[in-house]
Amino acid sequence: MQFVRDFLGIFSSIAQDLHMYLLKDSSVHSKLQIFLTSPSFHGLMAYRFYSFFNRYRFYILSWPMYFWARIIFSMDIHPSAEIQPGVVIDHGIGVVIGETASVGTGSLIYHGVTLGAKNNCLGKRHPQVGNNVVIGAGAKILGYVFVGNDVKIGANSVVLRDIPSMVTAAGIPAEIKKNKAVYYAQKEVEK
Repeated sequence: MQFVRDFLGIFSSIAQDLHMYLLKDSSVHSKLQIFLTSPSFHGLMAYRFYSFFNRYRFYILSWPMYFWARIIFSMDIHPSAEIQPGVVIDHGIGVVIGETASVGTGSLIYHGVTLGAKNNCLGKRHPQVGNNVVIGAGAKILGYVFVGNDVKIGANSVVLRDIPSMVTAAGIPAEIKKNKAVYYAQKEVEK
């Protein structure tokens, strides 16, 4: 039964989140420490449950859980947002992830980040973030934009257009500051 498989999948996603927290947060030393003491991990874990209930239209469970999670963890992750397993939200206070946003595996989101809409419209209106993306504290990614894989977004940057893979972008509005492929090619030439 798909419902049971999806419900058990929550625990697999949480395990992947725990593993990634251990890899990407240098202040923690064990999965038990994360599980017992990380409010941002707890907020992400709550999202895993209320998103599941929302997907199966158990709104009587999903929306109250969402409401309380926003208050308790100071993070607003919409139940319909798509966050892949293995995402880290570090110091999640002030994080806002909109209804049609998606975040790929291995991504690291710091406090105060907004994945929001630019205008009120139907359909996809929030960012689509790739895998292994680092989004600096206070950054805003607005509108239906694509952020490629292995991207770094600088703190307090405002992203209003697509960002290709393997670059660093920063500023208001965000501009590409460094391309990893070009950087490594230059290092090879210097050798």
